[in-house]
Amino acid sequence: MPAPEAAHAIFGDRLALAEAYYRSLATDGSIRGFIGPREVPRLWERHILNCAVVGEAIPEAARVADIGSGAGLPGIPLAIARPDIKITLIEPLLKRSVYLGEVKEALGLDNVTVLRGRAEEKQIRKACPGMDVVTSRAVAPLGKLAGWSLPLCRRGGVMLAMKGASITEELARDRDLIKKAGGDLGVIRTVGEAHLDEPTTLIEIERRR
Repeated sequence: MPAPEAAHAIFGDRLALAEAYYRSLATDGSIRGFIGPREVPRLWERHILNCAVVGEAIPEAARVADIGSGAGLPGIPLAIARPDIKITLIEPLLKRSVYLGEVKEALGLDNVTVLRGRAEEKQIRKACPGMDVVTSRAVAPLGKLAGWSLPLCRRGGVMLAMKGASITEELARDRDLIKKAGGDLGVIRTVGEAHLDEPTTLIEIERRR
């Protein structure tokens, strides 16, 4: 499937890298079980582009950790769209972390580091101290996610969680857990309105302490 017009706008002169990642997900990623067969026809809109626009919420030259990266979403699209950021992909499963390393090498993404482990493990926290931003997509309920993400952030850094229709309810339900993890009240942000028919919704939570 050719890249949609939005991909040209979002990736610019790095579109070829995004197309190579698309081909990898549609073939190798699907064969290895990282992407379901039904998702392949909508890889661009539902997966690659809606992850890439998260970059609108990330400051210039930020240090970013992406927890539970899976097949590289949102981390790989972000690394392609935003070569100015340094992004660490954190993935506990061996087969997925191996795939992420293969993608990094194949695409020549020198702004990407792959770590195998869980965000809550001591060795990961030691390897990723004081991040400016911690991203995630469909990893865990918000309260638990805050407990994993915020300790990786510097004070004043933020976690950006991609969430769906239940975003308001999750924020209200898990407020105490977020506060316990050191987060503020959190805000709901929308990114990608200029390019996507269905913009991406984020919860942004700043680490206060």
